[in-house]
Amino acid sequence: MLEPEAVTPVTLYVCATCRAAGDTAEPRAGARLLAALQDAVSLGAYPGITVESVECLSVCKRPCTVAVASEGRWTYVYGDLDPVASAGTILDGVALYAETPDGIVPWKARPQEFRKGVVARIPPFPPLAAPRITDAAE
Repeated sequence: MLEPEAVTPVTLYVCATCRAAGDTAEPRAGARLLAALQDAVSLGAYPGITVESVECLSVCKRPCTVAVASEGRWTYVYGDLDPVASAGTILDGVALYAETPDGIVPWKARPQEFRKGVVARIPPFPPLAAPRITDAAE
């Protein structure tokens, strides 16, 4: 019997303080998105994905904003996400990310919201060790 493949944990950080310009509704759009994502993950359809609230991702001009990170993978920050309609799309995109060894999902395979909303791509931390270059004398 084959062992099930280990799932490398992925964390989805959600800016709970995000608010669109002029939007005074409470709870804030970021908090509504956070709740929708937590509800969807609690149903068990996205194993290995954890949703965490953060107070601010400093992308205030592009609310709602999330960041997806995992050990040894690139971290991505996405903005301009709909607080009501995008939870399933975000989690589907994060599931694609979780299937990669490095976090890089091919451009055409990414959800449209991720293609349009990418804010940053951050290298894995700690940096992968560079191969040692031997001296010419060795």
